[in-house]
Amino acid sequence: MSEPARKLVVSGLGAGYGRARVLFDVALEVGAGEAVALLGRNGAGKSTTFRAILGLVPRRGGRVAFDGEDLGGLPTYEIIRRGLGYVPEDRPIFTDLTVEENLLVGQRPPRAGAPNWTPERLFSIFPNLRELRGRSGARMSGGEQQMLTIARTLMGNPSLLLLDEPSEGLAPVIVEQMIEAIHEMRREGLGLLVSEQNLAFARLVAQRVYVIEKGSIRFAGTMAEFDARPDIRDAYLAL
Repeated sequence: MSEPARKLVVSGLGAGYGRARVLFDVALEVGAGEAVALLGRNGAGKSTTFRAILGLVPRRGGRVAFDGEDLGGLPTYEIIRRGLGYVPEDRPIFTDLTVEENLLVGQRPPRAGAPNWTPERLFSIFPNLRELRGRSGARMSGGEQQMLTIARTLMGNPSLLLLDEPSEGLAPVIVEQMIEAIHEMRREGLGLLVSEQNLAFARLVAQRVYVIEKGSIRFAGTMAEFDARPDIRDAYLAL
């Protein structure tokens, strides 16, 4: 039986770098119009999970399926073409291009079953970018660059977005705008998998949560179920 359309299903996923294995039997699911948090400390395996889903790290067993299609063996650019968007934590923008030029670089044709984003629509959920549309990426703050990276990725009209540490290092006012932007993406039907260390941020954006530690999923459930388990929080998230 195939998975429902526009759903990411990861099962038994293993991955690593060279001889070092980092992920062990990771399993998670994300559907259309929901935000799911992948919580864990630094080095727990969050970014490696994202990179393994996208084929940027060699997989060692398991299955990754999207829209009912097995993505095993596909190169990263083909996985992206299937409708997965990826926003890494290092905010890779073209610093010599303006905000508007960065957005146009990321533009792709409309995709069936996915929101169709335009610069004007994105300016409505990232109002800071509207004011900076003629500014070069090099003259933007870290928070503004983070918004631009997300907006440029959305210009590819993905069905599901992987957001790696979106709140890291951002000023509180920018974090508030990021939270509202994620809610707006969900309202448009976009699925989101958000990796985070910031539990307060995750509580405000996610309906379900997975906790990862040493490359293995230690908890899966709703945010309410997670909040009822302080032992999980203390064991895997407390510093």
